[in-house]
Amino acid sequence: MKRVARCTILAMSLLLVAANARAGDKLLEEVLSFNGAMLFLEIRVPGMVIGAVRNGESAVVGFGERADGSGKEPDGNTIMRIGSISKAFTGQVMASLAAGGTLRFTDRLQDRLGWPVTVPENGGRPIRLIDLATHTSGLPREVERAPSPTDDPFRSLTQDTYIKGLQSDPLLFAPGSGGLYSNFAFDLLAAALANVAGKPYERLLTETVLDPVGLKDTILSLRGGDSARLMQGHNFDGKPMPDVKANPVMAGASSLYSTPNDILRWLSWHLDRFGPQGAEVRLLDHAVYVPRDGLNPVAGFDEAGQMDAMGLGWIVMMPKGNRPLILQKAGGLQGIFSYAAFAPTRGVGVFVAINQFSIGGVMTMMAAANALIEQLAPR
Repeated sequence: MKRVARCTILAMSLLLVAANARAGDKLLEEVLSFNGAMLFLEIRVPGMVIGAVRNGESAVVGFGERADGSGKEPDGNTIMRIGSISKAFTGQVMASLAAGGTLRFTDRLQDRLGWPVTVPENGGRPIRLIDLATHTSGLPREVERAPSPTDDPFRSLTQDTYIKGLQSDPLLFAPGSGGLYSNFAFDLLAAALANVAGKPYERLLTETVLDPVGLKDTILSLRGGDSARLMQGHNFDGKPMPDVKANPVMAGASSLYSTPNDILRWLSWHLDRFGPQGAEVRLLDHAVYVPRDGLNPVAGFDEAGQMDAMGLGWIVMMPKGNRPLILQKAGGLQGIFSYAAFAPTRGVGVFVAINQFSIGGVMTMMAAANALIEQLAPR
């Protein structure tokens, strides 16, 4: 009874903090504040931030500390690494180029990459751009590379490393026949998109996604003053992890930083189903391209809920029980786990991040986000 009382008192104090996050949608504010407080109590991490958008209204609630000793909760303007959520941005870049007629999804990687390398085939099948975007290329999760120093873990991720990886005949199955989550694939996809557009990937991303959506704090490298707003990551043992600069070749798979406010603005753009601006891109970006049925193997997709199909970087979960159709993507890098999900037909999206690597914590976090969407947009 004493333990229950202590938890109740702590929950009430957390809810008082959460009440500072005001939204025009009072139901959104109520549900987000309560669910956020309960989630933070359960997963026991140094810091957590959760936000949601519902019919154009948004709210963000932070718990714990943004950085050790700061005494400040993370909030909507807190900058953090979003890891593999970067892949959904890369998919949107691809959709934008396709909508403009610059490329076709079935273009061969060999014809679009622009690197001095012969891209391998398997079973007579070449790797196509759509295979990269749907994790069906046959490439392994990571490119084989030399060890990097602990204080610079991405040093050996270079273009030359990726070229050597392609030369090693790395395909594990024929492209299009199976599904295997691959950072290798998305980094190659970003390189191909930049080559097709004839400009650096960072500029291409800015022109096709960030500027049209109005994202000011979604970046590939920190700017002056950004460190003061940075969420500090922690390793599995609870020790702080440094914020390490990523190499440019990693841009497609995992390099982005963002804020909860930017991610909610981005999700709001995705939820504007009938808005004229970007309508063609949304239509392409939200489509189902590869159903799970018939893929062999299928690996690396189900941590946040069973993958039923793949979109352009988005993992698609079909409606089940009271849960609506959800497009989602998780990310993890340098001590930050994050998750973005939205129900495109229901006007609801959720973003949540914790600042410690914790397998139990991230699984609970993603399940809670999906349940929050179910509460806010039941079938």
